Amino acid sequence: MSTRIYITSAEGHTGKSTVALGVLETLARTVGRVGVFRPVARSVDEPDWVLELLLQHTAVGISYDDAVGVTYDDVHADPDAALATIVRRFAQVERQCDAVVVLGSDYTDVGSPTELSFNAKVATNLGAPVLLVLGGRDAADRGARTPEAMAQVADVTTSELRAAHAQLLGVVVNRADPDRLDDVVATVGAAVHDDHPGVPVWAIPEDPVLVAPTVRALLEATDATLVRGDEALLEREALGTVVAGMSMENVLPRLIEGGIVVVPGDRSDVLIAMLLANQSDTFPSLAGVILNGGFETSPQISRLLEGLSSSLPIAQNTLGTYDTALRITQTRGRLAADSPRKADLALALFEQHVDADELRDRLQVTPSGVVTPLMFEHGLLDRARGHGKHIVLPEGDDDRILRAASTLLARQVCRITILGDPASIRARATELGLDLEQAQLLSPFDPELRERFAVEYARLRAHKGMSVELARDTVTDVSYFGTLMVQLGLADGMVSGAKHTTAHTIRPSFEIIKTRPETSIVSSVFLMALADRVLVYGDCAVIPDPTSEQLADIAISSAETATQFGIEPRVAMLSYSTGDSGSGADVDKVRAGTAFVRERRPDLLVEGPIQYDAAADPTVASTKMPDSPVAGKATVFIFPDLNTGNNTYKAVQRSAGAVAIGPVLQGLRKPINDLSRGALVSDIVNTVAITAIQAGTAGDGGPVGPATHPAAP
Repeated sequence: MSTRIYITSAEGHTGKSTVALGVLETLARTVGRVGVFRPVARSVDEPDWVLELLLQHTAVGISYDDAVGVTYDDVHADPDAALATIVRRFAQVERQCDAVVVLGSDYTDVGSPTELSFNAKVATNLGAPVLLVLGGRDAADRGARTPEAMAQVADVTTSELRAAHAQLLGVVVNRADPDRLDDVVATVGAAVHDDHPGVPVWAIPEDPVLVAPTVRALLEATDATLVRGDEALLEREALGTVVAGMSMENVLPRLIEGGIVVVPGDRSDVLIAMLLANQSDTFPSLAGVILNGGFETSPQISRLLEGLSSSLPIAQNTLGTYDTALRITQTRGRLAADSPRKADLALALFEQHVDADELRDRLQVTPSGVVTPLMFEHGLLDRARGHGKHIVLPEGDDDRILRAASTLLARQVCRITILGDPASIRARATELGLDLEQAQLLSPFDPELRERFAVEYARLRAHKGMSVELARDTVTDVSYFGTLMVQLGLADGMVSGAKHTTAHTIRPSFEIIKTRPETSIVSSVFLMALADRVLVYGDCAVIPDPTSEQLADIAISSAETATQFGIEPRVAMLSYSTGDSGSGADVDKVRAGTAFVRERRPDLLVEGPIQYDAAADPTVASTKMPDSPVAGKATVFIFPDLNTGNNTYKAVQRSAGAVAIGPVLQGLRKPINDLSRGALVSDIVNTVAITAIQAGTAGDGGPVGPATHPAAP
């Protein structure tokens, strides 16, 4: 039977989706297949955005329809029949999973006093312990509840769960007063422990960003159409509303950070004032402007707006000021699949305020024997977080880098320095609604560091005729500047390449960082996350046609990289021939490379030459190499040349649905890693985490720590 947990609340707008996402991520780090089930659908007319969000974070492949039990209409028509359907459909989901997160109903229905009891009854019939989510704010959103008020809600709610024979696993007070978290936990805990001794109580503070609607949501709610500005900024959260129904000089003092401003469409003077205020450093940064009333902008004003070149979103609608403002106030923020910043923030809050180890212990979660891509990616962030390293990102003019940095900082994965013009980076981050307060923003033209780096670079390249004068120009290139930060210990690693070529990214490292003493070359690997394990492929990105000695270097470096990421290295030196069955220059090269590995690292398990099927498939291995400790269970695959390696990793990635993480550079004294110019934000996050782990486990080429877990056979 799978691990089950039922997340429910006693009222609406408690933010239990935040808790559900946190629980889902917690389980995904431990077991391979985590599913989601929604007993009662939010709506039959439109998709359930909470369910969509949670399904996006699973790797089981459950369809949206399969993850839903019944509708509200089904419950009203025949509660007993609806319950039977829920149990049956849950069983179908559970068969595919090691753990299932069940998300209770949302109190969107009329006549909800019995809704909690129905959720409790469902939980009991599913045999799922209940994680109860209580809202830290008044249901009408009139302000934070006192700890005493929360205790009363907890007492009544847990009594109803007990009456339905539901097992209480824990209580989370969400959206709690940030200044009274300890009081909330203590007071609610006292109320809960009267009838449920030992049940943990946690409190997650209210965060204005999580409850704020995005600009896009406000435009949809007010029937407004974007007419000017950067569409990418529509995902920014609007933290308040300013109705600009007065003169310019009276509106300006009322502007708020992240505010949406409602301006009558015929008040061009106020609109222009809003744009100028937003571009200045003396007023708050706005989220957007809605021009109401259906007025057309005159050609003269349009021409003036074009000259201002503002990226601030400006939209128009035909509603009056009152109706526009009313619709804005009635629009709630939501944690949805298209809100990555909110998801990052929700996970960070959950991780900081809920004891994940205690939660897993109470659920009696048994760690999985496999390593799925999702588990591996979670593990990367956890391990990187444990090292507390400092990574420099040179490409501060790329939105993907800023978004990734925001995620890394929110999840406390590592410390970050971003290179570029600090004012421009800060302004763009504000426009995008990103929090980079904890990042160091550094100009590559910083006079003190520029001089220090020029002296160091001239020293390192003196044999090439480099002078300090010439070096002053070279080191302002962001790749050189970032690499010198790593060289001089101002950062532990660097990740670049989102906007630069591989050569531009890694050339400075060849000149400055250089290779480790025992390694003659820099090579690369891809970490290939298959459905049930992670393999290491090398070299797939750097060395076109390695010699035997270079193959040995690649193999040894790849084995050490595998160990850094918790993969027990069993090295297969690949060829079109296995053992002594073939001959020729290509096979002989691999055979000689294998001999070099055994000579230099007799402790490594290595086999070669060996064909891929004999290295990966136990059945084939039992025929071709029955006595080999590597054949059939290899974890590190070394390709004879770049052509073979690059094509193979892409074939496996596309055909087997594997997640290819990399390239991860290896052989340097300090970690520098390259990004694809098409990298997604998630790719950047993973690469930074990898770099932080490399920095934390290898240092300046010292011994690599032991594996954290063996790879699945």
